[in-house]
Amino acid sequence: MFKDRVLFIDGEALIIDKPAGLPVDRPRDRTESVEDLLDQLTFGFQRLPLPVHRLDRDTSGCLLLARNPKAMKRFAQAFEAGAVTKRYLAILDGVPEQESGTIDLPLAKVSTREEGWRMTGDPKGKPSVTRYKVMERKDGKSLVAFYPETGRTHQIRVHAAEGLGLPVLGDPVYGRGGPAMMLHAVELTVPREGKPDIHATAPLPVRFHNAGFGRG
Repeated sequence: MFKDRVLFIDGEALIIDKPAGLPVDRPRDRTESVEDLLDQLTFGFQRLPLPVHRLDRDTSGCLLLARNPKAMKRFAQAFEAGAVTKRYLAILDGVPEQESGTIDLPLAKVSTREEGWRMTGDPKGKPSVTRYKVMERKDGKSLVAFYPETGRTHQIRVHAAEGLGLPVLGDPVYGRGGPAMMLHAVELTVPREGKPDIHATAPLPVRFHNAGFGRG
């Protein structure tokens, strides 16, 4: 499944293009996850690689895995220090008023018995900052690049829905839902001291092209 989805590999790191619909961790419903498929990603090593960060089940794109414990520790520290550069592309259900800008909206987790948990903007929440830039417009929708400067759960999805007032197309929690959520982790760069950066770019999925974006 993953042989043709490897975007970067060396002795320390592995970046795969995670497909939409595949959770990283094994979910409660026990459907297949990246965790179940790690034995496909050893590439000659005895040790299983481990995901350094997480992507939502319905988000596709760049997922970094560490191939040994020392690398795992260093990569995790890079994420915590904000040294990792991430770029996402999303189709929004509308067009932002400004061409570009910064969304500074602290996020907190809320939970109800009826709807379960979700994230929401809250002045008392954890600091959350995302830069954005409109890339394309078509039929009242837009392709927007997002550059998260923090790494909160559902950050881009909530910043789009609450910060811009325009949810990610197909978002089942913060938008109107649909056949697929249009959010893709397109680029990831992790600096390493004394070594070249870990870097990968994941091609735009077919679902984006089918929606009329990213063809040119």
